[in-house]
Amino acid sequence: MKIAMIVVRTLMGLMFLFASVVVLFKIDMGKPPEMSEANKTFMAGIMASGYLLTFIKVTELACAIMFLTGRFVTLATVIIFPIILNILLTHIFVAPSGIPTAVALLIGDLFLAYYYRKNYVTLFAMK
Repeated sequence: MKIAMIVVRTLMGLMFLFASVVVLFKIDMGKPPEMSEANKTFMAGIMASGYLLTFIKVTELACAIMFLTGRFVTLATVIIFPIILNILLTHIFVAPSGIPTAVALLIGDLFLAYYYRKNYVTLFAMK
């Protein structure tokens, strides 16, 4: 189970590291894939906010570093969950081609949350 946790944690860390660095440092990855009209509208809304994409990518970068270093993984799983959920819902409703990757991220995050479940006990303690 520990080896699986390390593999999942590392893969998620690398995926989020790559996704955030490419956007934050404006690295040209060639011609972007063709987007549907709904996806173009969605991305235009994110870009129009002026801050949202940067905020999401900085959060992904911070979580990627936590996953890759193995420090604060419990915190990273909590912080990244809403982003992963939004990625999944975006791919379900706007760009269905990315659903397999989004599902893999969700399963990976839930697996890590299950692995570190003892660390969440105090979050759910009624006081």
